Amino acid sequence: MDNRVFTTPEGLLTVEAAQKVLNRSRASVYRYANTDPNTLNPPYDPSRLNPELRQTLEDPILFHPNEVARFAADILGMKQVTIHVQESAETTTHKLLRAILSELQSIRELLESKPLS
Repeated sequence: MDNRVFTTPEGLLTVEAAQKVLNRSRASVYRYANTDPNTLNPPYDPSRLNPELRQTLEDPILFHPNEVARFAADILGMKQVTIHVQESAETTTHKLLRAILSELQSIRELLESKPLS
């Protein structure tokens, strides 16, 4: 199975990306996921799809690509699981933030190069 999916900036897969890799419905991915409405981060369960640790229950469920590949091979019995991770395309927001960062860095360099008087 060869799937190209986009990740979060941290390199993690969303439920939608895991759904594409596993070729299962969104509901199935939620059933496979090791989550509990009363427990923020349940202990690791090798028979379930284990998400990354979350800070709050409202945080989105995200999966490490290796965990999705492990689950696909070990539990679902898929052979030759390969996940090609691609970063999201740069958006206008990313370009704007990069320009702001560049401007702030040049201001800082200018301020640091001036002698204190």
